Amino acid sequence: MSFFIPAAYAQAAPGAAAPGSDMMGILMLVGFVVIFYLMIWRPQAKRAKEHKNLLAGLQKGDEVVTGGGMTGKVVKVADDFVVLEVADNVELKFQKAAIVATLPKGTLKAI
Repeated sequence: MSFFIPAAYAQAAPGAAAPGSDMMGILMLVGFVVIFYLMIWRPQAKRAKEHKNLLAGLQKGDEVVTGGGMTGKVVKVADDFVVLEVADNVELKFQKAAIVATLPKGTLKAI
C-alpha cells in the first residue's frame, strides 16, 4: 500500500535570501503607493475641491442641476440649503450638497 502514499522527505535548509530582495520589496511597496496616489487620491481631491468651490460660488439667479436631475434657478441661498424655482411659482428647498453643476444662463428657457 505504500505506492498510494508517497514518502515525505525533509527539504534542505533554505539558503540566504538574494542580496537585493529586501530592496525590491520596498520598491514595490513604494510603487503601489505612488500608483494609488496618482490614480485614486489626487483626482478625487481635485473633484472635491471643484465641488466645494461650486457650492461656495452659488448666487441668486444661477441655473443649476441637482443630483437627482432636477433643474432650476436659484432663488435663495442659505448656509446649508438652497431654494430653487423649478417652474413658475414652484419653489423647492434642497441641500447645497445636492447641487452637482451649474448651467449657462438661458439654458432653462431653451428647454
